[in-house]
Order: sequence, then structure tokens, then C-alpha cells
Amino acid sequence: MLESSVVQGTLDYMPQTLAPPIKLNLLIVDTDAAVRSACTEIAEAMGFAVECTGEYRQARDLLRSKLADVLLVNLPVEKSVGQKLIAEVKLLHPQMAVIAMTSSGSVNAAVEAMRCGASDYITKPFDVEQLTEVLDRAVAGMSTDLAARKIREQLRLSKGLGAMVGRSTEMEKLYRILSKVAQTTHPVLILGESGTGKELVARTIHAYGQNADRPFLPIDCGAIAPTLVESELFGHVKGAFTGADRAKDGLLVCAEKGTAFLDEIGELSMDVQAKLLRALQEREVRPVGATHCVPIRARIIAATNRDLAAMVERGAFRKDLYYRLNVVSLKLPPLRGRKDDIPLLVAHFLDRISKGRPVPYRLHDTALQVMMRYEWPGNIRELENAIECASALGSGPLIELGDMPTQLQREGLSAGLPKSDVPVEGEETSRKIIPLAVQERTAIQDAIRLVSGDKLKAAKLLGIGKTTLYRKLKEYKIEDELRGE
Repeated sequence: MLESSVVQGTLDYMPQTLAPPIKLNLLIVDTDAAVRSACTEIAEAMGFAVECTGEYRQARDLLRSKLADVLLVNLPVEKSVGQKLIAEVKLLHPQMAVIAMTSSGSVNAAVEAMRCGASDYITKPFDVEQLTEVLDRAVAGMSTDLAARKIREQLRLSKGLGAMVGRSTEMEKLYRILSKVAQTTHPVLILGESGTGKELVARTIHAYGQNADRPFLPIDCGAIAPTLVESELFGHVKGAFTGADRAKDGLLVCAEKGTAFLDEIGELSMDVQAKLLRALQEREVRPVGATHCVPIRARIIAATNRDLAAMVERGAFRKDLYYRLNVVSLKLPPLRGRKDDIPLLVAHFLDRISKGRPVPYRLHDTALQVMMRYEWPGNIRELENAIECASALGSGPLIELGDMPTQLQREGLSAGLPKSDVPVEGEETSRKIIPLAVQERTAIQDAIRLVSGDKLKAAKLLGIGKTTLYRKLKEYKIEDELRGE
């Protein structure tokens, strides 16, 4: 134990610790030189850069001139200098982790230190393992806070989080939860209608987590034959069943320290649910046909568009598995509940399909108005499909309501738009269709005139090569016309 004047134990018995990802600065403040020396030795072995002092006034000067990441400060029983130092530190440096050291008879002082801003405390006498534990907690807490701050900064500067798009109130709430969830390894259950982006949320949690460089392995539990789900999840040995000509590791094992994403978890049979529950509880799986177990270290994220709570009540889903998966639950809002995000989503999809085009796609205001009215039963997936369909069927870079799928055109009619502006399936459109050859010929003529006949500039303006321009000029006999002008 570390006594006020005697140090027992050596660093030979140092437990496994969380080494700081970068060299963190630790300031130790204690009037007892033996305690300072022992704490310094332990902290340096953990990877900290250590500075120490026995004077509280000197500690204030050090903290004003040089910022420490972690402060380990002793709280004398008879004085309040320690509490005052902590209060000053948290006022000047709110992000600093503060650990208070107290004597065994001064628990009240520790409580007061926590009120002043200390994030943790340790009671004397303490041993090597106890000190390393509190320092490890400080490192883990700082890593989590740093990651959360990075996520918040990205949110401030962008239109969403990662590949997720949206700045509505509902999405802001979701981002705040994700910034915390991503820094843990707890199971997550994502609930939401089809097309709301459940897999994208799972990938975002993985990408912002501590093991982002590890595999992210998705499996659609509803798309695999029931007889093969067990093999996909847990693996099998050679000869376990007909066609098993070689051994195969399951998803939960292959994900290693990454993330296993179980989509449509509500489609699993009760038999597979029981085996999955045991795997999550024991952190090991037994491959099909095997007599041995294999450890699993993957984080589990599950998703479903079904009401699992109702399924539990009906006996269609195991209650114990539901509670095992539902440590953290995320409910994704449907698109009709976050319509403020539709313009951002439309712009995002248009930017993506416009890549490589000389003239980007644009959406007519009328089309956007109708999209804001529509209820989107297929959610974001339906919106993306509508944009892609309209861009493929449209006659130019401007996407109009008449280019949209039938359900949106009908929505336009119900909104009171003139029928001539809203072609309906089976009816002729009033829009005049100009052949592509005519449009191309007109564009070349306009470009040549605009640059006063400079063919190289015209080719660059049109986004084509000079050879192609000469061929088009000859094909459309434009040069003959230009000579005559």
C-alpha cells in the first residue's frame, strides 16, 4: 500500500493498463515526497509525462504557465487549499481530468472535491493497482470526451454526421446520442421503418468508434434461408451438412474486434435466437457440427423494422434476447417526420449523380414543393430512387415534376397544380420534347458564336474534345452556316 510515509509493493506487479494514445501530462501535488515519488514512478511506467510539486502555490503557477492533461492532487484534512485549487483549475481548464487524493478519514473532503469539479478520487492508503485504475479511467474519459468534441465540431461545420444527412431537430437529437454511443462497446438496437437508413447509422457508429479500423460485417437475417442463418452467424466445420466441403468461420467470429451488424433481427427463428443469446452471454460460439467453442470479441449492433416489444408480448421473440440487445436503443424518425431535411437530402443525391457531368442537375421549385408535401412511405430509399429515376428520364439538367415517378405527379395534381404541368401515367404530356440532335446542334452554334469562332474555347465550354467538335461541325454542316454569317 502507498502510506503517507512508506511505499509497499513494486512496479514488477504492475497490472495491465490502458496506455495513453498520446503522451499525456500529469501534475502531482502532494506535500509527502515519498507519495510523489511513488506516484511518479507508476505514472511514468504507464506512459505519462510527469511533473510534481509539494506546494499548492507553485501548482497554481505551473497550471497557469503550462497546461496539464491530468491533475492528481492531495486534499489535506485541515485545509481547503486542495478544493480551492480544483475549483480554479476547472474554471480555467474545464477539460482537464482532476483526481483527488484523500486520507481514509476524510470522505467528506472527497465529496466536496467532486462538487468542486474533480472527476475521480482515491483514498489513502492505496496500492499500485488502485492508482493505475483511476489513471486508466482518466485516460478513457479524456479519449471519449475528445472523440465527442470532434464529432460535435464536424456537426457544426457539415450538413450531417459522416454519410448521414440532415439538420432537423430529430436528427440533431440522434447525433448527440450517436456521439456518446460510438465511444462504447455496448450492444445497440436500431429501430425504424424500412428505408430510414438503419445500416447507415450502424456504419456511422462503427466509423466513429474506438475500433473503426476493424471489420464491419453486415448480415441480413431476413434474406438468408433459415437453414443457413446459423451457419452464417456461428460458422461450421467441414462435413457439418451437405455441401460443407470446408470449414467456415461465422460472422460473429470474423468481425473480430469490429462490429457485427444483424439486420432484420426480428426474422430469426426461436431456435437461432436461443443460440444467439447464449453466444452473447458467454462471448463464444460453437460452429455447426463442432464440439469446441470459439471466442467472439465483436460489438453487436442489431436492427429491425418490426415492433420487437410487441413480438415479445406475443411470444414471437425471446424476452431475454430482447433485453440483451436493447442496452442502447435508437429509434430512427421516418422521413415524413423530418421533412425539413428533404432539401438537404435532394441536394446530396443530385450532387452525387451529377459527378462527371458538364452541367449539374437542378430541381425545379414546383417539384421540390410537391416533394415536401408527399408522405414518403418508402422513406429515404424512396426519395433517392425518385431523384435517380427523374434524372434518368428527364430531358435536361433541370428536373421537373413531369420527370418524377407517378405517385409524385399525382401528389402535384392533389396540390392543385395545373393539369398541363403534371403529366399523368397514360396521358400525353403537354411539354414539347426537343430531339437530342437538335439540342446538340443549337448548343454548338451558341458556343461558337459566344467565343467569336474560337473552336478550342468552344470545345472547352461544351466539355468535349477539339476533335469531337470538328466532327460535329462537319456532321451538322455548321461551318457552312458560320461562313455565310
